[in-house]
Amino acid sequence: MNLTRIVAAAIEVADAEGLPTLSMRRVAERLGFTTMSLYRHVPGKAELIELMRDTVVGELDVAAPDHPGAEDGDWRSGMEAWARAHWALHLRHPWLVHTAGSRRLPGPNIMADYDRALRIVEGMGLQASEVVAVVQLVGGFVKTAALQVHEVLREERESGVSNSQWWHSREELFERMRPYPALGRLWQAGGFDEPEDPFDFGLARTLDGVELLIRRRRDEKCDVNALQSHAGQCLVCGSELDGARRGRPRDYCSRACQQRAYRQRRSANSASAGSGVPVSSAGNAL
Repeated sequence: MNLTRIVAAAIEVADAEGLPTLSMRRVAERLGFTTMSLYRHVPGKAELIELMRDTVVGELDVAAPDHPGAEDGDWRSGMEAWARAHWALHLRHPWLVHTAGSRRLPGPNIMADYDRALRIVEGMGLQASEVVAVVQLVGGFVKTAALQVHEVLREERESGVSNSQWWHSREELFERMRPYPALGRLWQAGGFDEPEDPFDFGLARTLDGVELLIRRRRDEKCDVNALQSHAGQCLVCGSELDGARRGRPRDYCSRACQQRAYRQRRSANSASAGSGVPVSSAGNAL
């Protein structure tokens, strides 16, 4: 017996019977060994579950382009493939969704998969924190969708009645919709007859939001570049300013124009002081 066999047996138990039934004793029985013999390879159930999580994530393909081009939409197809692979993984291993947590130490397979997702989004012009947030957003959607579908499957398994059969047996509820006009109208229009696939619809809308963010950041960058390439005109002589120069924005084309503007301001201030009217107030009076 070795650690690989123990983890594989634990995955088989969890796949077939669910995570609540998983125990060191149950795994030992499946392997034909005593429970105490397992503790020579793994400290306990919590550590075993961490090994199970990392092992099943190892089923995923962690290869990814380093920097997909934003112009051809590779980031979107890459993130969609990543999300669908995780969706399929959760369907194969229903217990996986119940092992999520914010304080679980990731194993090498989980780290490689996470790095793959980051590489897909990286280079799209987003801030570093936004790249991380996008991956968390898409991954969180997959986990939520998996949790919902497994809840339906659990209820069907425990009751012996499918979800559609349960609701069809309660159609009389929809005959009493007068207090709920929007619900009644959508029911009459067939809005509940053929519902959208929750995973496909939700994933598409999630990626739409990310695409909008990428476009917004790209537009902001274009605006900045435009300002840098065209700095405007000199405030004194009207000459075109050189936008190729970096640093603080300029108002004058030359040192001479800057000096002329300075002398004009001094002259205006002296005239205003003589009249007893502050320069700032004069501007407001126009």
